[in-house]
Amino acid sequence: MEVPLKAKLAFLLFPDSYPERPVRVQAIETHLAWVFLTDRYAYKLKKPARYPYLDFSTVAARGFFCQKELELNRRLSPDVYFGVLTLTLAGNGHLALEGRGEVVDFLVWMRRLPQSQMLDHLLKGGRIGEGHLKALAEILVDFYKSCPRQDLNGESYRSRYWQAISLNLRELETLGSVLPGMDVRALCGAQLEFLERRADWFDARAADNKIVEGHGDLRPEHVCFEPPWPRVIDCLEFSRELRLLDSADETGYLALECQYLGYGEVGRRFLEIFARISGDTVPPRLQDFYLAYRATLRARLLLCRLRESSPTAWPRLKSRAGRYLKLATAYSQRILAD
Repeated sequence: MEVPLKAKLAFLLFPDSYPERPVRVQAIETHLAWVFLTDRYAYKLKKPARYPYLDFSTVAARGFFCQKELELNRRLSPDVYFGVLTLTLAGNGHLALEGRGEVVDFLVWMRRLPQSQMLDHLLKGGRIGEGHLKALAEILVDFYKSCPRQDLNGESYRSRYWQAISLNLRELETLGSVLPGMDVRALCGAQLEFLERRADWFDARAADNKIVEGHGDLRPEHVCFEPPWPRVIDCLEFSRELRLLDSADETGYLALECQYLGYGEVGRRFLEIFARISGDTVPPRLQDFYLAYRATLRARLLLCRLRESSPTAWPRLKSRAGRYLKLATAYSQRILAD
């Protein structure tokens, strides 16, 4: 039986729905999910969404990707992700967590992490030091060493970027009237030219086994410095293709997000520490390419959300996309400077 999302949300907002009987339940809506926070735990319900890059439209699909999210995130946060719970519907029409009725959805069950210890909050509070960055770099170096190496040759690796940059260009040109004055053809053209001009660098990264199945969405809001070690949560579970990337691309993405928040020096210092600990020396212009590509991609994804958002959300989305495009333009100009 198909249960309306509205009914599921109402049930999950009710404190007595949970075995721990919390005092209150806080709901947070993200692009692809609803997260329900109790005193000690977090419960994540995937939206029945369908896009070209993912399909959560069926109960079975949501159950599959909940399990995938659990498995993948336990790689970096084994003590945070507890399991996958069923949402069931009894014969009397009542919903329950882990009940005996028909399974109508699934939730990822997690330990609630302290918001004050998330990297974005620490940055804003000026509470990030060398020790934090070193600890995170060490965790990630060990993680990338443990990731199975991917059988991807240089040509295939470059082709993935060529296709992705071409898609960014097409989408951004379609949305060009939203942010007039931004020369997206120039910035994407620079990235494509660099990809061709420095093909040897990309080929070398593939040959040196630097392409791993990583986290896929390494951002400050996904990093927690709860003692005794950093946890990295909320990996990109719905696409293995998007998780296959150069470790320098992924760590560069984190540095870019720090810069976007206004803490570029922290991001740069993190990359320096990561390079020292890993022993992986990345050509500076290649790192700039990764930053340019990521900033362009972030802008494109934000602008694409205009099509499904209410007009009240448009100014914020356009403002954020504009900031990413400025960063993308700056890095795209640098990569062809030499």
